[in-house]
Amino acid sequence: MRYWEDFTPGEVITHRGAPVTAEAIIAFAKEYDPQPFHLDEDAARDSLLGGLCASGWHTCALLMRLIYDGYVDNSSSMGGPGLEELKWLKPVRPGDVLELRATCLETRLSKSRPEMGIVKFSWDMFNQTNDHVLTCTGISFFGRHEPAAVTP
Repeated sequence: MRYWEDFTPGEVITHRGAPVTAEAIIAFAKEYDPQPFHLDEDAARDSLLGGLCASGWHTCALLMRLIYDGYVDNSSSMGGPGLEELKWLKPVRPGDVLELRATCLETRLSKSRPEMGIVKFSWDMFNQTNDHVLTCTGISFFGRHEPAAVTP
């Protein structure tokens, strides 16, 4: 079990997922982002993207899965307030195998909640040929081993 104290600035956590399938791309797009280049291979081929690719929001969902499987599942995670920056750098295609590289940028104690620490991460995803497909930064909250008392 990882607690706030177990994260160190500069530490990099990696985790690789399963291949992305055309079926998953299309299913996600039908439900959440029904643009033609996410739904239809012929329409996608004639688009700016040049072929079927995952929605950026699907890519974010895949990122969250990698984060969960990579370290959140075995941690004292308490969620987080959101992202500071998000960029989709390259399309995610059917057959891509994505890898998470989570870099701990900084850690600090919560000033108002002694049971919690704050970790700022840079999350990056790469495909099987090491193409950088997504980057974002954000904050996560983690429980502490032994919460300190609030000081005035």
